[in-house]
Amino acid sequence: MSYTRERYDDVEPRAPGMHFLRDALDCENLGVTVLEAGEGWEGMEHDHDEQDHEEVYVLLEGEGTFTVDGQTFTIEAGDAVRVDPGSSRQLSFAEESLMVIAGAP
Repeated sequence: MSYTRERYDDVEPRAPGMHFLRDALDCENLGVTVLEAGEGWEGMEHDHDEQDHEEVYVLLEGEGTFTVDGQTFTIEAGDAVRVDPGSSRQLSFAEESLMVIAGAP
């Protein structure tokens, strides 16, 4: 088959509000996550240096705070942010928000 279709909200969250779609979509080289962040949601600080994959974060709804390598900035609906594999990153949301995160290779 040349495509795979899945509803993100049919995939059981593996962390609060995080729907990991790599397996559900049979992706070989791409990770895709939909984040439904509730008010006060805060992610852990992390990087992907060992996996050597960059990530792109696209905020579809809401507003949040993003910290990359110690630099904190506000993101709002429509913003897209790419982060290098070795850079530390952390997200937090003061209001309900919806985000798509893609990572590769």
